[in-house]
Amino acid sequence: MRAMFFLVLVIGMALAGGAVYMVQQHIAETEILLERERAFNAEAGKLVQVYVFAKPLQYGDALKEEDVQLIYWPEKTLPQAIFRDKAVLFPENAPGPRYIMRDTVAFEPVLASRITEPGELAGLTAKLQPGMRAFAIKVSVASGVANFVQPDDYIDVYWTGDIKGTAQTRLIESSIQVIAVDKSFNEGQVSSGEAKTVTVAATPEQVARLTQAQNQGQLSMSLVGQAAETVTDPIEVDTNSMLGIVEETVVVEAPVVEEKKCYLQQRSGGVLVDTGIEIPCK
Repeated sequence: MRAMFFLVLVIGMALAGGAVYMVQQHIAETEILLERERAFNAEAGKLVQVYVFAKPLQYGDALKEEDVQLIYWPEKTLPQAIFRDKAVLFPENAPGPRYIMRDTVAFEPVLASRITEPGELAGLTAKLQPGMRAFAIKVSVASGVANFVQPDDYIDVYWTGDIKGTAQTRLIESSIQVIAVDKSFNEGQVSSGEAKTVTVAATPEQVARLTQAQNQGQLSMSLVGQAAETVTDPIEVDTNSMLGIVEETVVVEAPVVEEKKCYLQQRSGGVLVDTGIEIPCK
């Protein structure tokens, strides 16, 4: 009987020891997971709620409350002009809904550049900054990269024409923004056909310069990288500079005018003879 009791006691102590060991292991693993979570939270920073699109939307769609939802986003990596307040995104007494400025995908952040102001239609004027004008440039296959330009790209505009009988090409505008190609205002909407017009955002002075250039010659374009700086130095090429021809300057020497000298003459045997004595010329 005592042996049975002793055996049960040993088994119970073994089970208790095993349970304690398993609890300690679980606590150790939990501590490791907590440390990893603390390290992740420290690296990610504070999380805040922001609005994202709940589903894909197309250009021109009216934005409704059910089209957005709140998700958590690291505060230190928030994009500029993101919406965190519902009262700002959907203000009371607004003159109308906001409209989508370009196609969106699900869970894309709702940025001010993606939507219009309340009541403002998603038209071409919505893409113009204060003081800017929309100017349409006629393009063709010969207009450089006309068929590869999309809205929101940046281009340089070159003018080619005749200046005093010499064909020249000049850079007249640098890094101006394309806001529409034909009737497409949104990136990705350009058809695969040949583009007819490229509309750019320009100042009134640039509009006047482009109008004059388009009427007096041919315009061509080149795509500009997003990080490219605006070119301010004048760029001009003519046929000679393109081919590396250096015109020689012909120096015309002025004719040498000899000074006239007069000498005293005297008659000798009926003949006038110079005496070698210099006298003023009459």
